[in-house]
Amino acid sequence: MNSKRIIVIGGGAAGFFAAINCAQLHNGCTVTLLEKSSKLLSKVLVSGGGRCNVTNACFDNALLIKNYPRGEKELRNVFSRYSVTDTISWFKLRGVELKTEADGRMFPVTDKSETIVNCLMEEAENAGVKIKLNVEITEIVKNDNNTFTLKANGGRVFECDKLIIAAGGNSKDTAYNWLKKLGHTIIKPVPSLFTFNIPDNSITQLMGVSVPHAKVCIAGTKIETEGPLLITHWGMSGPSILKASAWGARSLSDLNYNFIAYVNWLPKYTEEKLRIEFANQRAENPSKLILNNCPVELPKRLWEYFVNKAGITETIRWADLPKKNSNILISIIIKDEYKVKGKTTFKEEFVTCGGISLKEIDFTTMQSKLITDLYFAGEIMDVDGITGGFNFQNAWSSGWIAAQSIY
Repeated sequence: MNSKRIIVIGGGAAGFFAAINCAQLHNGCTVTLLEKSSKLLSKVLVSGGGRCNVTNACFDNALLIKNYPRGEKELRNVFSRYSVTDTISWFKLRGVELKTEADGRMFPVTDKSETIVNCLMEEAENAGVKIKLNVEITEIVKNDNNTFTLKANGGRVFECDKLIIAAGGNSKDTAYNWLKKLGHTIIKPVPSLFTFNIPDNSITQLMGVSVPHAKVCIAGTKIETEGPLLITHWGMSGPSILKASAWGARSLSDLNYNFIAYVNWLPKYTEEKLRIEFANQRAENPSKLILNNCPVELPKRLWEYFVNKAGITETIRWADLPKKNSNILISIIIKDEYKVKGKTTFKEEFVTCGGISLKEIDFTTMQSKLITDLYFAGEIMDVDGITGGFNFQNAWSSGWIAAQSIY
């Protein structure tokens, strides 16, 4: 009978999945999960607007790894061992059915994140995982007998034979000091998923308006993303913006979040195609007001905003549209320019680029290359995905492999 002591640090998705699987895979072990706050699975609870974006229906691993700005190469091996299909099956076996939305995101059919939280909490309890809250680890010591001593706040001390660190990402360098003491290299953390602040721009008056498919380019970089775009009271959000923030996490940090973003509001239209649409409208509806008659698929308020921005007055008809203003309007639709000054991150859903250097982790086992019996899972590593369930899939897969490999 195996009586090894396993400790998992971190009460998020990766930590819970690792702890549950440790307890279920290794009979006789004692598994203890330590969480520094008073809350468990907080990101799971708020993810996807409170619905929990569990994973993404991307079943081709070669395509799946393309959704990770950092960790793409390493995750190929990880996902070959624990895939999206495995995640879906794991939850289904426990009575949680997932559904796929048009954009590939997968949610519980209940549309409630509590369904996922309750499932994980129940599995942890049934597996005998001991959970301790408000335990912040300040130092880890690897002993001569290959055990670990964990020093925590309040003078508390914990001992274990195997250790999994799944403490998530953090925006502050100092939050990783206890890991630096172990000798691991920390890649400087910066925000990875954030929205763009566009202060003093009248576009923010259209907050709540969205388009289903826009292209976003960052001036002076190779960053180019596509997807839905949402106008907010502070600037812009939505998948196209969040993807750009993920791929540009480091370069945008270097720019101190001051840069030019170009938006193509209708990527399916070329400049020439737009000119044809305008010419057709002029021929078919010459007497109609431009303001009230949009020839392309744009929200009414957004079209009115663009018409005004192009200097076209409310009384101008299609027959009377000056060439200069027509050119400006076309330019706005296909290459609208915005000065971004700052970002907005959402504390509970915070995702970081940075963490444990990937060069120091064996991705066939998730074990540290520097310290035996020490494993990593989830966002504590320098791995992050774009929005759409990809960060959770990394958590499930790496947490499972760490648990599987621990003996």
